[in-house]
Amino acid sequence: MNFLTFNDMLRRAAWRLPDHPFLYWSDRKRSITYAQGDLLSDKVAGALSELGVQQGDRVGIFAHNGLDYVIAMFGAWKLGAISSHISVLQQDNLAYFAQDSTPSVLIYTGDLHHVIERDRPKMPSIKHYICLDGEKPGSKDWNTLVESAKPLPPVNVSDEAPAHLSYTSGTSGKPKGAVLAHGHTARATHCIAERLGLSSQDISMGPTSLASSYILVANLLPSVHRGCYIGIRTKWDPEVIWDEMDQLGTTFFVGNPIVLTDLLNISLKRGRKPAALRLTVSGGAPVPPDLKRAYYDTLNLPLVESYGQSELGGFVALGYPHREPEERMGTIGPCLPDKEVRIVDENDREVPIGQAGEIVIRGGFMIGYWNMPEKTSQALRNGWLHTGDMGCMDSEGYITLLGRWSERIVSHGKVIFPRKMEEALYKHPSVRYVAVIGKPDPVAGQLPKAIVELYKDKPSVTGPELLEHCQKLLGAENTLVEVEIIEQIPMTPTGKIGKADLQQRENSKYQK
Repeated sequence: MNFLTFNDMLRRAAWRLPDHPFLYWSDRKRSITYAQGDLLSDKVAGALSELGVQQGDRVGIFAHNGLDYVIAMFGAWKLGAISSHISVLQQDNLAYFAQDSTPSVLIYTGDLHHVIERDRPKMPSIKHYICLDGEKPGSKDWNTLVESAKPLPPVNVSDEAPAHLSYTSGTSGKPKGAVLAHGHTARATHCIAERLGLSSQDISMGPTSLASSYILVANLLPSVHRGCYIGIRTKWDPEVIWDEMDQLGTTFFVGNPIVLTDLLNISLKRGRKPAALRLTVSGGAPVPPDLKRAYYDTLNLPLVESYGQSELGGFVALGYPHREPEERMGTIGPCLPDKEVRIVDENDREVPIGQAGEIVIRGGFMIGYWNMPEKTSQALRNGWLHTGDMGCMDSEGYITLLGRWSERIVSHGKVIFPRKMEEALYKHPSVRYVAVIGKPDPVAGQLPKAIVELYKDKPSVTGPELLEHCQKLLGAENTLVEVEIIEQIPMTPTGKIGKADLQQRENSKYQK
């Protein structure tokens, strides 16, 4: 069966809606139409071809969010190359990603030139550096290359061809490059657009990193399917973005629980939501049920929770853009039509409804991890993607995520997943971020401990007071043993709370 490629998607949108707005880069107040986006990405493909890029080659992108970032992606895809995404938050590890993915070209933003100069000797595969902000020593100017490019050469890109190399968060070891093909991802994002009810009348805003596959499958590709006007943002600034959304008529917002909490708070401060906003979508981390309730109850807005991974090119599950019954407020939603989802035990046998197990998927996922055949075989054994996430499914197919198997806490031989304790702490108005980890204990093995970051502009609270708060909600036998408050919770390059860093920090206290 043949599916669309990303290139087909853009060309068809440009054919149907040539003059319709395509991309809006809110930081620079710069926008282009679908016809312009199709033409510009053709030119980028032509420019890359002149630099020797061929089908299957990697084109590295090490840049802040921006309009040119998206055009660079489509230009690489039209040539049959693989866009390899390196987060700007991984500046200290740039050489590792370049050595792993071996791009022949690296596209970057000017403020990162000092990082390029530092690591240039360690990145021998890169033949050409392209700076998005003008010519730099040893680098070519993006605008000059694009403007002077020869026509795009005829290239036949298969729907089975690799398109996108997105690195995992590295929560359980070194980041792995998940390689996504055109076809399965195109089909998955078509299903996402259907479930969200998107149309060409919608205007989006997605401020999270384009280096993550989440923004690709939640904002960019579903919107291209429907010809939406797609908003991207370099810097997250809740006050400024709220105003922009209100003025532009933004109808749906794609973010993670962190930025969605900020958006909620600024909306409450202003006394209303941005005028045209009808839908919010969250991903990257579990959504506290109270955050969903707050969106429904105070803003009359659906907060649609998604659950996916870099390995998918889509979602395991996605909610609907309407309020669910209270008993499902803690669930994500059912799977989408492009995938089959099961909950299995340690022997890959499906467990009964309501019982916890590992979430596995069949029907469209990554080609594999880049240059990691053993890791690929382990993750894709028996034709199923093994997510490493624990969850359960109800009789209607709604999935509740319990947590990563690697983040479980084993206390007195009992397996504990942190989510309920984290949700209890999020109910306290002074708590901004929470991570529950295992505190080493000579008798129990591990005991559940919370690390918390507080809001700067809300009343202060102590660790013991938060512990008491949690105990009241969960009962003394099902709660934490300690709450530690720190100045700033560490984050991964994909915007998730850095639990691995916090666990390592905790373990080091006991490694004498």
